[in-house]
Amino acid sequence: MMKPNSGVANKGIERMLELSADAHIRRRGTVKDSPEFHNLTGAIAAYGKALALLTALQQREEFYAMIGHHDVPGCVAPC
Repeated sequence: MMKPNSGVANKGIERMLELSADAHIRRRGTVKDSPEFHNLTGAIAAYGKALALLTALQQREEFYAMIGHHDVPGCVAPC
């Protein structure tokens, strides 16, 4: 079983937060209801969904690392 690599996950989460923050800052400088404003709003929403997924996967990895690979069902154990 592979060990979870939280360093890589943490870097991915940090990068996603940076991108989201940049999009928020750029959106503040655009005209409300402009196409760019709506594009940035969509990007921010996508970053939020990606962050939710990454953090859920990270928590799942940490949980399985904590209980050990002996109790993990074969269908969810990483290859």
